[in-house]
Amino acid sequence: MSEAAEPVWVLADPRAGTAAQAIGIAERLGLPFRAVPLEWGPLARLPLGWGTLLGLAPASRGAFRPPWPRLVVSAGRRSAPVALWLRRRGARVVHCMRAPGSAGFDLQVVGAHDGMGPAPNRIEILGAAHRVTPAALAAGRTRFAALGGLPSPRVGLLLGGPVRGEGLDPAIAAALGRRVAGFAGSVMATASRRTGAAATAALAEALAPVPHRLHGWGSAGENPYLGILAWADVMVVSGDSVSMLSEALVTAAPIFIAPLGDEGPRHRALHASLQAAGQARPIDDAPAPFARQPRDEVARIVAAIRERGLLTHE
Repeated sequence: MSEAAEPVWVLADPRAGTAAQAIGIAERLGLPFRAVPLEWGPLARLPLGWGTLLGLAPASRGAFRPPWPRLVVSAGRRSAPVALWLRRRGARVVHCMRAPGSAGFDLQVVGAHDGMGPAPNRIEILGAAHRVTPAALAAGRTRFAALGGLPSPRVGLLLGGPVRGEGLDPAIAAALGRRVAGFAGSVMATASRRTGAAATAALAEALAPVPHRLHGWGSAGENPYLGILAWADVMVVSGDSVSMLSEALVTAAPIFIAPLGDEGPRHRALHASLQAAGQARPIDDAPAPFARQPRDEVARIVAAIRERGLLTHE
């Protein structure tokens, strides 16, 4: 096949967290890549287990023309048929998450919490792939050096919201804030879009008794997310977010999981997998310290891609 100017294509699902899994892997490969935005049509809801563009909206299909890439990185059930369609045109495929047609992937990346079991074309990781790297943490430590002046222990609090919908119950946010403030020298917190304004305000009030920095969704100024990860002595992460729990694994800080109450079986399985690996403990155990080693799971994925020769021309 003739080769595209970019040897790697990333199939970018409209959901930011899903797209970040594929983008994070491509970024670590160190090769030029093209992010192909995907827009879904009605047929994307079907369990399409073969290579097809049927799930794409017509406007998105025009992006798929030769020259074809050497490697495709995708994530999510809906992008799998598109990736398999490109595989029929000579590309190798690295796919993240469960999907129909998984036997056709050259490498499938699944979380231990998915419980899929071993397969020759499968690698199991803790959590999910993401874009946070050790180098990004080092840069965040420098960029947000002012956080290092906060009193220890510095607790990083990453707060999400309802798994389905927006607007966390302010009482839940306040209770978690009071709990963290009770054992923190200072708190560095960030709230997501799903947290909502009312819960963010309740969190701010709960954190008022201790030195803290709180960045709410849409707040002015740069989100110090990477600085929080880099400077935290302890991490508290709400249990709704696969992404934030996975990104916290790159740090060396003890991780405590704070369920928000509506997590389903998959999230609870994620919590159990992190705890079984010694990488996290429930919030009820905080603030008792425990030792853990940072986990750079995306580096493991990239190593597997190279070991399997998926970037070669052969």
